[in-house]
Order: sequence, then C-alpha cells, then structure tokens
Amino acid sequence: MNPGDKVICPSFITELPKDIETLGTLLKKRGYATAHFGKWHLGRANPREHGFDENDGANSNGGPENSAEPNPKQCYATAKLGSDFMSRQVKAKKPFYLQISHYPGKAPDAANPDTLESVKKRLGTRFDFQRIGMAAGNEEIDKTIGVVLAKIKDLGISGNTYIIYTADHGAQGRNINGALTNGKGTVWEGGLRVPLLIAGPQIKPGLFCHSRVSTVDLFPTIAELAVIDSATLPKELEGVSLVPLLKKDPGIALIRPREEFVVHFPHYDKDEAGPASAIYFQSFKLICVYETKQYHLFDLAIDVGESKDLAASKPELVKLMDKRMLEYLQSVKAGMPVPNPDYDAAGVRSGDRHGGKQGGGKNKKAAVSPDAGNQPPAP
Repeated sequence: MNPGDKVICPSFITELPKDIETLGTLLKKRGYATAHFGKWHLGRANPREHGFDENDGANSNGGPENSAEPNPKQCYATAKLGSDFMSRQVKAKKPFYLQISHYPGKAPDAANPDTLESVKKRLGTRFDFQRIGMAAGNEEIDKTIGVVLAKIKDLGISGNTYIIYTADHGAQGRNINGALTNGKGTVWEGGLRVPLLIAGPQIKPGLFCHSRVSTVDLFPTIAELAVIDSATLPKELEGVSLVPLLKKDPGIALIRPREEFVVHFPHYDKDEAGPASAIYFQSFKLICVYETKQYHLFDLAIDVGESKDLAASKPELVKLMDKRMLEYLQSVKAGMPVPNPDYDAAGVRSGDRHGGKQGGGKNKKAAVSPDAGNQPPAP
C-alpha cells in the first residue's frame, strides 16, 4: 500500500498451494503424461509439484534465462519442447496433456528481423515502431503455434487430439483492443474479453458460439473430454463443462449454479480507476469502482465497447446487480478493499497508473453511487 491509495487491498498469495488439484495432477492420476512449457506464474515451486512431470522450470515473465524479452528465442524453444514431448508420447502409445504458455511478445526485439520487416511492410505507417514491434512479436508466437499444430498433423493424431487456444487477459494498453475499452489489468471488456478456440474430434469446424464462458470452464471441459466422472472433480469448481456447446449445439443454454458471473480484481494495477469488480447478468455488465464507490452499467448486447453508461438511468438494476455481486463475493469469502485511514491525495499511488480518464478514455457518462447500504462490506 502507498499513501496515495484510497483503499487498502486484501492480501494475496504468490505461490499455488500444493493441495489444490490441477489439470496436471488430475490427468496424471488417470495415466496421462503431463507437461507444461513456458511461462509459469504460480510461484517458484517446480511445476512437477503440481502434476507436470515434464517442464522447463518455474519460469515467470523472464523465461528460463530471466531475460527482459525471452522471445523470439523462447517461443521457438517452447514449441520444440512441446513437439518433442508429443512425439515421445505417441511413440510410447501413451495419452498426454500438453500445456504451453507463451511469454508476451511486446517489443521490437521480440521478433526475428525478417518477421519484423514483414510486419513493417504490411502495416506501413499506420502504427508507431513500438506497436509494430508488438505485432511482430505476436506474429512470431503465431508461427510457433503453427509449429505445434503441424507436429500434431505429422504425428497423425489430429483425429483424437483436442486443441484449446485462449489468453488470460486482453492486450496491455488503453486503445489496443479495437472497439473494446481498456486492456490488461482492468475489468473493462478490453481486459476480460479474449478469444477461445477449440478444435478436435466431433467438433464441427467453422462454428461460432455466443455463450458467455470463462477459463474457469476449461477444467471441467477437459475432464469430460478425458472421460473423467464429474463426481470425482474438486467440489470447489465453479465452472461447467463446455462439451454440450462443442459437440451438440453451440446455442444451447448451459446450466450453471449461478446466473451471474463475477470478476473480482480488488487490487491496483493498470486502471486509473483503481481496484474494481464486475458482474455479468443477462446482457448487462456492472462495474464497481472501490476508490470512488461509483458504478458503471452497460448493455453488452448493443454496446460491447462500453461507451454508454446506463447506471444513472437504471438505478434499480444497479442495485439488483450490486446485491447479486456482493452475495457471491461473500459466499466465496472474497477479500475486499477497505478505506485507507492514512490516505494522502498527494502521495505515491500503487499500480501502473499513469493518469488519464477513468476506464480508458472512452466517452464515459457520469457514474453513479448507490446508497451507502449497498456498499461493499469490510472483510
């Protein structure tokens, strides 16, 4: 906490507890060979302790060499490790689970010179050098994903292999996610809405699904694809299997314990607004900003860019969604921000916040603050 922070954020852990079931531990017990290569942002314990016998270490953002920019070297090295792992398992006729987490390619030196020059020619003068470099770094990662896909084809296992591609958050930057507001480190759509592509046996290619899903759904989904009885899964799981969407009907309504979906981010990071939480309910999304005790409401069915704030015009909906959000957070014993009694408006602030308008500079309407009775409680 810094003196310029209006709220004190809840404490958090930096090491994944060893008693938590992971996909690695789950599938390993079912006879799968398991591997994780690339970024490991779950602490300093070796991934082997969490079920991934083959891995390249507990690598954070810097990769195994602790480099300021691991790519392009590491994205190709990671792809090779994954390809070699698959080759050995196929030869041994052993089922496998491979998890590859690429490091971000966020600078011009994250790409090989030929890739950088190709992107420069394609984009021309539409972007500055830094953003061209970021595009080239991402293109390098795309190429290495292609290396892994080509190996799957060469091994002749496309017919019984599921491939899942997604990201943990949107790109970093206020105006880098197209029509979406803001990006990484925020609960705006630019930080939360990411691609999810799944291919494999009995999944018809070319389909598009409009259902709202989350990465919390991947655990039960992969478990069902691996024919693991759902009754044996950890009781704390909140996600549901996406297999009905994949193999039956992409328009089917998934049955969840709760109709709403909550994203809780009570920490300082890259949003000028500070710690916040968001709740999705039907087509609406409500954002609660803890520093200002303000709320923003959007109808994502017609406003995916979060440009028209409906909070002032729909106070009853704000209260309903706020109540649902608080009930959920209390049910999972979520840590909540509390007022900082030593707040100094001129003091240093936490997080990577460099000024500018709240929510990423989009055309925001005035926010509203419900009555005090609806404010988040202290833990």
